[in-house]
Amino acid sequence: MASVLLVEDDPAIRARLIEVLTAHGHVVRSSSQGFEALREATQRPPDAVVLDLGLPDLDGIDVLRMLRGISQVPVLVATARDDEAEVIRLLNAGADDYLVKPFSGGQLAARLGAVLRRSSTAAQQAPAPQAAPEAVRVGGLVVDPLARSARLDGRELRLTRLEFDLLAYLAEHADRVVPRRRILADVWRQPYVEDQTIDVHVSALRRKLGERAAQPRYLHTVRGVGIKLVTPR
Repeated sequence: MASVLLVEDDPAIRARLIEVLTAHGHVVRSSSQGFEALREATQRPPDAVVLDLGLPDLDGIDVLRMLRGISQVPVLVATARDDEAEVIRLLNAGADDYLVKPFSGGQLAARLGAVLRRSSTAAQQAPAPQAAPEAVRVGGLVVDPLARSARLDGRELRLTRLEFDLLAYLAEHADRVVPRRRILADVWRQPYVEDQTIDVHVSALRRKLGERAAQPRYLHTVRGVGIKLVTPR
């Protein structure tokens, strides 16, 4: 049973989502405004937040950024836009996942469950003292799993949590094609994620590595197979 903070200003939608989440065993608190939600998250930290972007007092993405300043609570964002630029903006601001409106109660429950599982797994994992992960170097790229930092030619890369997890995983398997199904199982920790979600993260990583899909240096997509992080020639 998880404690969920639902941030939605439409009374009818809020009531329906509370009903759905409660039916799936969650304890739900709700808020219709951004500032109120931030205060609630600070005073009584939830296990997860479901955040609508269309709030009356604050832009939802500003709420997300402020929330990230005080907490690493998993955040599932509800948005009406599914274009790549919007999704990248959400992920860069700290969203763990997103749902595009309109969505069903089943979709919401499934996505929220996946976000909670990833968060729980990450919290339980602790590196063994005798086997601390070492930094991996691929060309001018250095990925340090222990410090959760990545540098390219000495410059630190500003990555979201999932961007770093994906890059570290690909670096661990450098110069090998990693099938998408393995990425889903080992990074997203769920058997099904929309292809667009993986593609958006790969696209964001390419941007931060200073390359384009048409002229990749580090990140190569092998069509129909998977993703490969290579040492530039």
